[in-house]
Amino acid sequence: MTPGSELAADPVDAVTVRKLLPGKPRLLALGEPTHGENVLLELRNDLFRQLVELEGYRTIALESDCLAGLLVDDYVTSGTGTLDDVMDRGFSHEFGALAANRELVRWMRAYNNDRRRSEHLRFAGVDGPLEISGAASPRQALTALHSYLTTWVAADLLSCTAETLDRLLGADDRWTNPAAMMDSSRSVGQSPDATELRLLADDLTALLDAQSPHLIEASAPDDWERALLHGRTAVGLLRYHFWMADSSPSRTARLLGIRDSMMAANLLALAHRGPILVNAHNGHLQRPQSSMRWGGQAVEWWSAGAIVSAQLGDQYAFLATALGTIPHQGVDTPAPDTIEGLLYAQPQEQYVVDPRQLATVPAVLRSSPWYGYAPLDPAQVSSHDGIVFVKDVRQNRATDHERPSARASDG
Repeated sequence: MTPGSELAADPVDAVTVRKLLPGKPRLLALGEPTHGENVLLELRNDLFRQLVELEGYRTIALESDCLAGLLVDDYVTSGTGTLDDVMDRGFSHEFGALAANRELVRWMRAYNNDRRRSEHLRFAGVDGPLEISGAASPRQALTALHSYLTTWVAADLLSCTAETLDRLLGADDRWTNPAAMMDSSRSVGQSPDATELRLLADDLTALLDAQSPHLIEASAPDDWERALLHGRTAVGLLRYHFWMADSSPSRTARLLGIRDSMMAANLLALAHRGPILVNAHNGHLQRPQSSMRWGGQAVEWWSAGAIVSAQLGDQYAFLATALGTIPHQGVDTPAPDTIEGLLYAQPQEQYVVDPRQLATVPAVLRSSPWYGYAPLDPAQVSSHDGIVFVKDVRQNRATDHERPSARASDG
């Protein structure tokens, strides 16, 4: 097509999405170019509800702490806890304060209320216990893994006691020191204690694998899945802390790559459970290699979507979301020679397009005046399975329980 001509634009619904794809993917990903905007999350909620009800998807996964997300899953499947509590403690990145996320959790609980457990809709966080300011202590993951193994495996097979783990872990605040993100010398990730913990985590996860025939038979399926999650997370966190203590030029690329590989491992594990829907930043879900500038240095790494796509092939599908304006963040009408400018010129407020319509359109990368918003890269458009466009993003409206996130950028 040529700039200025009208696109074939369709409603954002399950029928449209299904027509874009050659089959029903096991993992269907919906990206977003910025965090914290309820209009994007409300669109996600509507689409995911339809895909659950019409296409049989049974897990909804979000870019949030995978361990904290267990609280949300317990709530939506069995009613454990309260909605206020799980929104407060079950999300990272301040995502629990967003009205649309609260509504999603409320709807998932209502959906499951009168259904058999085998028909339940499950929730999962897929991010590691990580924030832009640093990483969590590995205590929760390591101690939960050790406790599970202690319950089901002979004591003489365990490589350490709970007391040994506690001694090596020490105070949690030495792991979570925010100064370590910018100053590698402030990290404990390469200390003797951390080095020994990495070996023990490796031993414990190896034991989990070696004893899997017995463990799968003896323990409940959910307990087995959670033990695997705790093992992955413990190993990933200790690896992340190790590279936080590194001072080489590859430090940032390593950290970004480890985070996305942890997300990918969680997504692949969930895909074994059945068809899943995931919502995260476009940058975590795209197929091409990711890149950014950090401290004046160009950094490249492979995203979770790239890793999952390489392993699942056509069982992975990715819809990227693009937007026109975010007036309250200074993101104004896009230039007409950008992908967003072309999409903005169409009359619809929200719609889906087939990226093949844009494959031959000459376009430049949009320049964003706000660090929390990432425009679509024209060179990557052909790798997407669909593009969801939202014309204008208005400022969130909040209530006492539903406060918008103050930090929208943690892509």
